[in-house]
Amino acid sequence: MSTVCGIFGCLSDTAPQAIFEGLKRLEYRGYDSVGIAVIRGKKVTVEKNKGRIAEFITSIDTAQIESDVGIGHTRWATHGAPCKENAHPFTDCTGTVAVVHNGVLENFMQLREELLKKGHKFSSNTDSEVIPHMIEEGLASGMSLKDSVVGAANSIKGSMGCVVISSREPDRIICLRRESPLVIGISKKGTFCASDIPALLPFTRKVMVMQDDTIAILKRGKIEIEDLCGHAIKPVFTVINWSQSVAEKGGYPHFMIKEIFEQPLAIKETLKIPLNFIDRAAGLMEGKVYLTGSGTSYHACMSASYQMAKRLGIDARPIHSSEFTDAVSELEGATVVAVSQSGETADTLSAIKYAKSKGAKILGITNTLGSSITIISNAYICTQSGPEIGVAATKTFLTQLTALDMLMLRIGLRRGKLSEEEYRTGRRQLNGLPKTVEEILGSSERIKSLAMKYFTRRDAFFLARGANVATAMEGALKLKEISYIHAEGYPAGESKHGPISLVEPGFLCIFVAPTDSARGRVIGNVMEMKARGAKIFSIITRGDSEMGQVSDDYFEIPQVADFLYPIISTVPLQLFAYNVAILKGLDPDKPRNLAKSVTVL
Repeated sequence: MSTVCGIFGCLSDTAPQAIFEGLKRLEYRGYDSVGIAVIRGKKVTVEKNKGRIAEFITSIDTAQIESDVGIGHTRWATHGAPCKENAHPFTDCTGTVAVVHNGVLENFMQLREELLKKGHKFSSNTDSEVIPHMIEEGLASGMSLKDSVVGAANSIKGSMGCVVISSREPDRIICLRRESPLVIGISKKGTFCASDIPALLPFTRKVMVMQDDTIAILKRGKIEIEDLCGHAIKPVFTVINWSQSVAEKGGYPHFMIKEIFEQPLAIKETLKIPLNFIDRAAGLMEGKVYLTGSGTSYHACMSASYQMAKRLGIDARPIHSSEFTDAVSELEGATVVAVSQSGETADTLSAIKYAKSKGAKILGITNTLGSSITIISNAYICTQSGPEIGVAATKTFLTQLTALDMLMLRIGLRRGKLSEEEYRTGRRQLNGLPKTVEEILGSSERIKSLAMKYFTRRDAFFLARGANVATAMEGALKLKEISYIHAEGYPAGESKHGPISLVEPGFLCIFVAPTDSARGRVIGNVMEMKARGAKIFSIITRGDSEMGQVSDDYFEIPQVADFLYPIISTVPLQLFAYNVAILKGLDPDKPRNLAKSVTVL
């Protein structure tokens, strides 16, 4: 099947150079193969291969792809090995059509068999390759390129972020969006399309996020938008105010550490979300409440479920998005809170579409305005992290927790669980978060020294109680995904029900144990691990001498309100994972087998 990928296309005087620049900014979406297609005279020229963009550029004769129109692709394979044959772009049998695609075609096997019977030849194991051959069928019947793309889309089941060029109509690029993200932009430099906004910033700040089941016809200095029935849609552009450096490393060695240090600003901006957005979201929270997400976003859901139960008495059940349809059946009148950094996570979209079909209301929490989740949801909250390039989520996680805390406080006030004074106190405490996170980041050298002590470990447990169980699980996820150390997060009380059998002298146990209401029960779990020879590294509240004495090493965080500990306790765990990865000689921005936004099921 197809891929999570980066797509870039343009009509510009120096199209290949622009495409390569755009694809470099999209490598976080995939980096196991890369390709480019341009129109030269009456034919389409394609260059592609496995490997990363920098290697690819040096391996080809760029003089042979000079053009003013082209498309490019960087791939993260899900099915079909990363190799030249499976790399995009794909062409039709005539060599006059080239296509790049992001998504999954559910009925591609059937379509492929039909095309094979008609004499079409295939060169890859991907689903995407059926698209140019279906377009070829439309062109052969006398249809225009646009109508051939629409005809193909009407026959295909599944998700499509699709960009097409043809030497038969060399003055245009055709873009189609169905579920998979595409944005377009225009400036004096040319007309552009991409999978994500950061890729467009060197060329234009005037962008438009395409909506589902729409088609865009890109020409030099002109963009036309239609639905799949041919009805014109007026393009609505937004001017992006991000500085270009926001999408670059800004002097840091990696995006991940840059984004960790951007967290105070990201939280500060998220705290500025207008109250009417939060109140509209809070108004949905009636009846049963479910929270769903994947990976880091699921940990945000888990943390919020603890907070809502503890502070408001609300039974908000967290469910992995990939398990949602099997775990819940009665959804009429319920509210499903869907959390996704990209707003395009396939498992989460599938979960909320199912929930909505069963009568649930959807509240989306995402960092991407105009994403599929914001379109599907009855209400949404957009966190204000700016673009996050590093694959391992950092600032988007903290802003998710911040937004969920803002929501919790408004729900508490709305339901009479919090008084006006309690609400105002909670907001003041939230407003102090940026400064507190800055303070923790100021002690990052301490974390680096601890990473030097433990980076050779093969295994680690992350243990906590209460809401910080989610923090522990997130800490374990960060360590495993960028350092490849086997790490597991557990409720500390569960450690003696099996996991403790793995503990032997020198085994690393990281306890998240600030002085919240659950802290008193952690000491016994620490002692159980110490008795088996474990090395104890703890995140503790400043001045907690008892936890300091029973730990081999500790990192102190400032004292805050209980509901804020999951946010600030996460920061040293992010720094720890980052430094361990660096000490092991790994690239934390591009962990193996992972991509930034998982837009396939």
